[in-house]
Amino acid sequence: MRRRGTRAAAITVAAVMGSVLTGCGDDSEPSGAKDGPSSSASRSDGAREQGTTAVRAAYDKTADAESARMTIRTKLAAEGETVTSDGEGVLDLAEGDSVMTVTAQGESIEQRVVDEVLYQKAPGRNAPGGKPWVKIDLRKVAAQQGVNDQGIGDPARTAAYAKAITDKDVTEIGTEEIDGVNTTRYRVSVDVAELPGGERMREQLGPTLPMQVWLDDEGRLRRQQMDMTLKAPASASAKPDADAAPQQLTMSTVMEFSDFGTEVDAEAPPAGQVADMTGDALQGNRQRS
Repeated sequence: MRRRGTRAAAITVAAVMGSVLTGCGDDSEPSGAKDGPSSSASRSDGAREQGTTAVRAAYDKTADAESARMTIRTKLAAEGETVTSDGEGVLDLAEGDSVMTVTAQGESIEQRVVDEVLYQKAPGRNAPGGKPWVKIDLRKVAAQQGVNDQGIGDPARTAAYAKAITDKDVTEIGTEEIDGVNTTRYRVSVDVAELPGGERMREQLGPTLPMQVWLDDEGRLRRQQMDMTLKAPASASAKPDADAAPQQLTMSTVMEFSDFGTEVDAEAPPAGQVADMTGDALQGNRQRS
């Protein structure tokens, strides 16, 4: 899993960076957080609707900031092995472009997402042909997975997914401080069937995507927590292969946003320095299906 898991972690980071709403959250309580008198059991319908409105609006309000500094920590576990990656950089909330440094397995990787294409460069290691950069077209990978939605990295489009959230899907947990900023934390559930490629995602993730979000006083996202278990589709389990991906993989991701309005200078590397690895990524997905 080590080589495949490291690559999967990096691809996951890039995909999440390209979209404010990507993934699902843990339905459990982090230590120290408890439902108080304002929990779902005692809140009025009006208060619940207010929370739903706040969560729905958060994606638009965050995108309205145009850009932000972002940190992301992702942990992938399968077959007794764990791969952890940490990313830090800046994200264009209007276009989905980003520039980050991702550290995984003790190795730091320079990473950019430009026009829904992922570019990576690992110091001291060249891609095929001696090229310092590799690239993966995220749109093509998404389409091969059955997500044939244009603008996969456009926060404005992914914000539309939040519109499917109903009043019963949002619970206010309480208030917390993140890096000196007061926030309100919500637990949210999204119907997988409402997402692009929902039928395939439902097979791998289950019927719902629970997530948790922390909103600041201006209604913007400050943190999003995601924990999910991905299961191989039935077609993959019917084709045992020693080189195939694990039958079950757990992923935990925490993203934090700060310094809204910061400058983002995301440019694709010169074409002569890039090796296109999209085909390898697509082949890896075909082995799973």
